[in-house]
Formats: sequence, structure tokens, C-alpha cells
Amino acid sequence: METESEPYVRLATLRQLHQVVAELNTARSLADTLQTVADGAINGLGYELAAVNLVRPDGDLVVAAVAGSAGAEALMAGRVGSRSSWERRLSMGERWGELCFIPHTEGWVLDDDDVPQWHTAGPAPRFPDEWHPMDRLFAPMYTAANGSGELLGVISVDRPRNGRRPGAWGQEALQMYAFQSAIAISNARLRANMQRALVRLEREQQALRASEESFRQAFEYAPSGMAVAEMGGDQHGRLLRTNDALCRLLGRPASGMRRYSFSDLVHPEDIGTLLRTSAEGGRAELRLARRDGTYVWVSLRNSVVADTADGPRFLLTHVEDIEERKRHELQLAHRASHDSLTGLPNSAELRARLGARLCSRPAGSMADAYASAAGAGDPRDPHGFRANGKEPFDGIDGFEGKAPVPFDHHVHLVAPPDGPADDGSKGLAVLFCDLDGFKSINDRFGHNTGDAVLIEVARRLTSGVRDGDTVARLGGDEFVVLADGLGTADAQDLAVRLRNAIIPPIRVEGRAVRVGASFGIGWASCGMSAEEVLESADQRMYVEKRSRSKANRRAAG
Repeated sequence: METESEPYVRLATLRQLHQVVAELNTARSLADTLQTVADGAINGLGYELAAVNLVRPDGDLVVAAVAGSAGAEALMAGRVGSRSSWERRLSMGERWGELCFIPHTEGWVLDDDDVPQWHTAGPAPRFPDEWHPMDRLFAPMYTAANGSGELLGVISVDRPRNGRRPGAWGQEALQMYAFQSAIAISNARLRANMQRALVRLEREQQALRASEESFRQAFEYAPSGMAVAEMGGDQHGRLLRTNDALCRLLGRPASGMRRYSFSDLVHPEDIGTLLRTSAEGGRAELRLARRDGTYVWVSLRNSVVADTADGPRFLLTHVEDIEERKRHELQLAHRASHDSLTGLPNSAELRARLGARLCSRPAGSMADAYASAAGAGDPRDPHGFRANGKEPFDGIDGFEGKAPVPFDHHVHLVAPPDGPADDGSKGLAVLFCDLDGFKSINDRFGHNTGDAVLIEVARRLTSGVRDGDTVARLGGDEFVVLADGLGTADAQDLAVRLRNAIIPPIRVEGRAVRVGASFGIGWASCGMSAEEVLESADQRMYVEKRSRSKANRRAAG
């Protein structure tokens, strides 16, 4: 740089500085900007050697660009100096505004640090402001003016062309250049980040489009049914989209499916199963209505998907046809609970149905306990739950101090009164039926005929009872009828009707055979077990059988 006493030289230098600053803003990339900064210190500020040291994310500084010497570039470019060494350098020497000048008299202490540098020895200065080869001049670059921002990098310059240390004008020019370079580097970084962000966004959008296309194809062409439904809000559960497999399974067009939710299509008996199914990750096996009014067994599996990170959530439901499996399971369950010959409930199923109606506590025991505990009652407790300030169970063995449980949601079974007196009470009648003369048919005509007789008897018994009554085959030629809501006379009339239905001849392979029937009537009462109820009816059947003459019981063939 020329001497600053000549105004026209200053103007020429200012023009050069303006030109290199303009070139900073035309660089196309961060690398181009860094190299332009190094070149500008040579072309615009009059130095023979310049290097740009850029702060890395880890805090250390890397030599990002070198200008003025191919040898210096080969030695220094890409090398890293530690942050601690740079902070030591920037804290030494003379402060020229924002610049840091370390004269050769002090610089020798830096020869062994790790900062890349290009310095050679030389003779002592001949005049006070002569530049020495071991002098060092650094121009820090900050993200804000006046050095108040974060350190962005350092421009190091060497060997002024006029051989002199820069004066006030040269120092101001270098300082201004470092400030403009910091702006250019920051802008270049911002552009680079924006470009990377745009590239990343484009890749993410491409990945999203590919993912959406993959989902669409997987959804549309899945071999099993799939549906997307609204989640939350007034339209919760409404079907938004269904695939072809689900439409085929239910026999409904896709446009029509959008009017429904699964709760509209589920079998009435399976509504509770659907409601108990958790929306997130829930599973259920239930029946869905086809367009023709029939139902198909399906397995529903739910999962929640989001449109965006914070966007609306939807319910993705996978629908699998399990009709064949369910039919097989129902067949197995039916075989386990029904007689293979007659199709009637078997002994195990009979005992299960009967046991489900019975509890271990006699029907009148709780009422009696309350009555005896409450005595005449307490005016403060018109329901009789307290007596003399005590709980109603106090004084009853096993119930001391326990709170009353007046209702247990169970209708206790009570047997109607025995004998001619009929008070109109109803109960669960248990009719035990034993066929008369069946053994002789088996012996004379074989088991095939005997099986045919049992099948026909089962049909006649089933036809003679009401819907909701149970006809079961206990085993061999023994049958049991459970009929609820009957009085004593009603049960006797039912036994007569069923006996009369069995007596008419049964045609088997062109032959007419007849069997008789003996009925014993028992009553199911809470406090009894299922075995006790059946045994009671069985005993009454034998009493009835012995009371009739053998001629009246014998079957004719």
C-alpha cells in the first residue's frame, strides 16, 4: 500500500477496496466467498500474502483460503489451529482498533503453537515503521459490528507491498474490509444453509410422496379390508376411506361406505364388544353387516396415524375376514356342548345352564337375616337396615360388623309349594324324562333304529316346549327339560303334553315303533347345586315310573 500522505493514492485504494467488496457479494458459494476474501486482501489492500481462518463448529479455526503464494497455500490450506492458540494470539501485541498487530520482537513466543503460518526470518528493520518478515497482523471477523458479536474467523495478512507497517488509513481500510468480509461470509453461510435446507426439504417431500404412494398402493391393493376413519370430534368414527377388499367383503360401494361408521354396521349383539375396543391399538372380533343383510365375522385392529406432526389424527382400521375360522370355532364349541346324535345340549351344557341360574345362598336366607337383625325397625331407618344403633348383621354368625348387601342383582329361584295347594307362585321346572321300552327296540331292531327313535323324540320334545326353554339329552334315553316361569299345575300339564307327543308311532325304515315316557318334575331353588336339582327330578321320575303298571309303560313295535 502506498504512503497515506498522498490523497490520490488513498482514493485509488478506496476504489480498489470498493471493487473487492463488490466482488464479495457476487461469490456463488461459501468456498468462493472465502477465496474472494483472501484475494481481496491482495488485490485491494496491497498485501502480498493473506489467509482466511474460519471458525469451525467445534470452535477451532481452519485455514479455509490462502492467496498470494502457492507454496503458502500448499503448506497451510485445510490445516487447523486450536481455539486456545488463536485466543492467545488475539490477546497479545498492539491493538489497532479491532486489529491485532504482533511485532517480530514478541512473535517469537508463537513459533511453537499449532496455528498454521508462513513466516521467514529477515534482517532487523532499517527504519521505525519498516515491516519485518516475522511481524504478524490479524483482522478478526465478528458476526456483529465493533467486535461485540461471536468470532466468525480471522484474516491474517503479511508483507505489505510498500514494505511498511500500515498507518491509520491502512489500518482503517483493513478493519473495514474485515467487517464487510464477515457480512459476506455470514450471508454465504446463510445461503448455503438455505440451499441445504431446500435440498433436504425436497428430499423429504420426495420421500413423503413416495411414502404416500406406497401407503396408497398398500391400502388400495391390500388383500384384506382397510379403512381410515375420523378420530375425535362430532364425526368420530365416520369412515373417510375404504379399500376395495373391504367393499367387496361387505358388498358395498366405496361411495356408500362414507355414510357409515363401524358402529352403524356392527351386529347389535356386538355393539358392546366394539365399544370396549380401545381406539389406540384395540382389537375386536365381531360381525359386520353386508349389503344383503347377512353378517360376516371379522377381526378389527386399530392404529392411530397423524396427518402431520401436530395435525389431525385418524384411525386406521385393518379388517380381516375370519368367517371360516369363526364358523369352525363355533362348530367346535357346539360339538363340545351339544349331543352329536340329536343336536340337543348335552349333559355338560345342561349343568352349565342350570348352574348359571343358581346361587349358593338359599333364596329366603338374606331376607330372614335382615328381618331378625332389624327387629321392629328403627324410626331413623325405615328400611330396617339398622336396629338399636347396630348393623343388621350383628349377632348373626359369620356376619358380625358387616355392611348389608340388600341387592345382589340376582333373581333367586324358589320352588312353588308342594302338594295340592297352589299359591300361584312360579319357578324353574326341571322335567326329567326317561323313555319306556327303548331298550327292547335297540335289542330287536338294532342301534340304527334306536338312534332314529332318539332323534325323533328329541324333535318332538323340542317342538312341544316354548322358545327359551331348554331340551337336553342327559345320556342314553334320558332327556331333561328346563322350563322357567311355571307353576305346579303348569309343569304337570307340560309333562302330560310331552308324554302324549312321544307316544305316537315312529316310522323307521318302513317299520312303526313306539316308546313311552316317564316324567319326574323337580324344581330348581337357590341353595341347591345343579346335581341336587337333577337328582331330585330323577328320583321323582322313578317314583312316577313305578306308580304306573308295566303294561302302561311297555312300548309296542
